Parts: sequence; structure tokens; C-alpha cells
Amino acid sequence: MTSQAAATRKRPLVGLFVTCLVDLFRPSIGFAAIKLLQDAGAAVEVPESQTCCGQPAYNSGDRADAKAIAKAVIESFERFDYVVAPSGSCAGMLKLHYPTLLADDPAFAERARALGEKSFELTSFLVEVLGADSVKARFGGNVTYHDSCSSLRELKVHDAPRRLLASIGGLALTEMEETEVCCGFGGAFSVKYPDISNAIGEAKARNAIQSGADCLLAGDLGCLLHIAGKLSRDGSQVECRHVAEVLAGMTDTPAIGQARKAE
Repeated sequence: MTSQAAATRKRPLVGLFVTCLVDLFRPSIGFAAIKLLQDAGAAVEVPESQTCCGQPAYNSGDRADAKAIAKAVIESFERFDYVVAPSGSCAGMLKLHYPTLLADDPAFAERARALGEKSFELTSFLVEVLGADSVKARFGGNVTYHDSCSSLRELKVHDAPRRLLASIGGLALTEMEETEVCCGFGGAFSVKYPDISNAIGEAKARNAIQSGADCLLAGDLGCLLHIAGKLSRDGSQVECRHVAEVLAGMTDTPAIGQARKAE
């Protein structure tokens, strides 16, 4: 074994759960996550067999399909030391809901519990597991941060992204009012209750604008797509980006929701 191979073997092996939204709408987030994990000392693989985490089916009451998807995810990821997702929503599904969903399945109950114990949201994994307290990136401007419901309430992620953002040269973080309040997306919620979703989104967009920040960051792409859509329709110049892109210094792509404008 070469010295390089030996060094790689000592590094924790992370399976990156890319998420559907990142894969289909914003692949740059996945590449940013890989860079951050590798820079922090992890070896990263992206299983090609991965699919959705099953949350849409789960939240809609379709337990049969949710269980089938969960089993497929477990089979794809259980060989890794850790499973990391650039999304509190998907990480919460793997970590908290899989064990409950498959608790009565003799073939998967323990496997679901084991996967849940080693599944993490990206920024919390970087800080709490890999011990990262800084990143090598620069970002000129004033940003504000939106705490997604799943990250904050399910996984208790709050300090980790802010600790890493504090290390970025040129970046100033201004907390907006009600940063911990829902953005109104909620997956199927925005489809079932569009009027309520829009009202909540209006409040979030208003708070982002009033913060004076040039850019809104968050750790969940669903939230960002929802907020960016509202800001864009209102003619706001506040940009939206996933926190991983800024932490990795990968901000050459247009802001979320502005790709079409840039073409």
C-alpha cells in the first residue's frame, strides 16, 4: 500500500447524499459540499444508486413507498462511516424518521437505526464531527442567514453554519428578524396551502430585505428556491445562495433563481 493510499484509508469515508433538489436544480451545491468535506479531512464518495430520501411520500402518508425508498437508501449508504447531506430536511429524514418508519421491520429496523446515528447535516458534520472551525474562502458583502425548520428544530443546527461563516474574509453577517421562523415552503405544504405559504414567504422576504443584507444564505435548497422566487417576483436585488457555496468559495455561478436572467 502506498503512503497516499494509507493516508486516505485513515480518513473517515463519507457517503454524500446529494438530495433531489440539489441534483436537479443546483448541482454546484453538491460539488461545494464535496470540496468542504475533503478540505476538512474526509474521503467522499457519491453512490450512483441513490435516489430520493422518501420524504415527499412520507409526508403525504404514503408509508409503503416511503419504506421502499428508505430501504434502498440504507442499502446504498450503510457501508460508509458517515452519511452527510447538504440539507437539514433530508438529513432529518435519514436520521430521525427512518428508524421510526422501519421500527417494525425485522430486516431493517437495526440497519435504519445504525444509519440514523451516522447521518448528519453538512455544516454540523464539519464542525461537530470533523472539528472544522474555519474555511479558506472570501466573500465580499453583507449576508443574512435563514434557519430552516428541519435543521433548527429537528437537528438543532444553529451555531455550526455561523461559526464557519465567521471565518470568511470580507463577509459580514447581519441577523434578520425572525430568522428561525418558517419560510413557508414546507414541501407539499406550499402546494396544498398556497395562500398561507405565500403570506409566510412574504414575511420572510420582507425581513431579509430589511436586514440590509446583499445575500440570504440557508442550508436547505427548498427554502432557498421558495424565498428566491418571492424576492425575484418582488423585484428585490437580494441574492440567495446555499451556505455551502459560500463556505467553499464557489460563487461563480448565478445566484439561485437568477440563472435564467443571466442567460
